[in-house]
Amino acid sequence: MRKLIILIVLLFAIQLQSQTFIKFNGATALIGVPNIGIETSIGEKTTFSFDVMASFWKSFNGHSPMEFYTFTPEVRYHFKEKYNGFYAGIHAGPDMYKIQKWNYWNSNHYEHGFGYRLGVTVGYNVKISEKLLLDVFVGGGWHQGFYHGYYNDGTPGRYEKAPNWNKSGEWLPYRGGVMISYKL
Repeated sequence: MRKLIILIVLLFAIQLQSQTFIKFNGATALIGVPNIGIETSIGEKTTFSFDVMASFWKSFNGHSPMEFYTFTPEVRYHFKEKYNGFYAGIHAGPDMYKIQKWNYWNSNHYEHGFGYRLGVTVGYNVKISEKLLLDVFVGGGWHQGFYHGYYNDGTPGRYEKAPNWNKSGEWLPYRGGVMISYKL
């Protein structure tokens, strides 16, 4: 019992000293794509952030799918101090999608698959109050996708003939916005 009490006191003391924020991306919310996250201190000028973004749109135009789910764990280095000023981060994370790629917008093709991203984020934190801050950021990097290509006009079968998964690797900007962050 004594060990349990010591553990509870230790965890409570750590929580009092930690700086953890929950975040919501106001920019992506405007187009109906929720992006939520959490960020916590892991060092003097470093933080760990994890966010999830999802598009539940079956389609924007009635026939081109726009569904995707991304998971982004990221380590950030803050140049001035944590949660104030410029920072840079590195991340690697998985995604799943049923989407018409940017270079197929004028076709009847879409892709259904999964992938991973390796990239960087740059951003700026603006303190609004002791509990509230804005996180303005952009990011991108290498995306490697594994997918099956289908027709979105009702044509049966796949448009590509890869025996297992078709693969596509691209350098892309794939994240950004304005996170509204609240300190727990």
